[in-house]
Amino acid sequence: MRSRFKKTRSFLCALLLVVPALTWAGTTLLDAELPERITWQKTPIELALTVGKEKRVDFPGPVKVGLPATLQPVLRVQSVAGTVYLLAHQPFEPTRVMVRAIEDGAIYLLDLSAGTQGDPTTAIQILDPESRSLNVPVEHKSDQAGLSPTFPAYGYVALTRFAAQQLYAPARLLRDLPGVVRVSVRREAVDLMHAGQVTAEPLVAWRAGDLYLTGVKLRNRTGQAVILDPRKLRGTWLTAAFQHNRLHAAGDEADTTVVYLISARPFETSL
Repeated sequence: MRSRFKKTRSFLCALLLVVPALTWAGTTLLDAELPERITWQKTPIELALTVGKEKRVDFPGPVKVGLPATLQPVLRVQSVAGTVYLLAHQPFEPTRVMVRAIEDGAIYLLDLSAGTQGDPTTAIQILDPESRSLNVPVEHKSDQAGLSPTFPAYGYVALTRFAAQQLYAPARLLRDLPGVVRVSVRREAVDLMHAGQVTAEPLVAWRAGDLYLTGVKLRNRTGQAVILDPRKLRGTWLTAAFQHNRLHAAGDEADTTVVYLISARPFETSL
């Protein structure tokens, strides 16, 4: 482990330079609930609403919602520039709703229901690899059988920059990378760094082809500033880049940062 990071230390230094230099904003950005990303695969998407609590659903581009007559009295729907806001006024049973993309005519099916209990805070982002409304062009190449398109391969720098933007950039600046999909990761404390000075908790993970990308929150648990060193990381990683390489003492607004880890296997397996 140590020898690997010695060989890649110069690369890591260069990698840190390409991650946007962002000012501290306390732990609000890191602790905020990330949107749940769902890839459209021609299967109706089930969304459970909580009565009186608005749910946000983001689509790849502007859409028009076809609301059945049975739902019109009990569900408020507002569609603005690809974002749909849903507010249920009373409970209702699962009902299918058709959503049409204005630009390319793509159809999305939602099975909506509403109840008096649930988690209303998490926004939903629907990804469609076939949509022409994606912000990043897709390079379509057919395999020998001409069956399915492939997505461009991304380097370590591009993936690290993508992760940093997802966690720190304003929502209006977020861009998806075709072929990079959200994967599950347990959001619980892990023993990532030696010496026990810093706590670690995975925040979000993606898969890009054969690579796995994970953003892990680091927090100083001591009363002294800590300099972060990739050689102190446990696990097998292809690259590691810190958003900030110095943590202030515990309790300071700058006692927290994120490390971006790229691996050949899922996070739990690589740790």
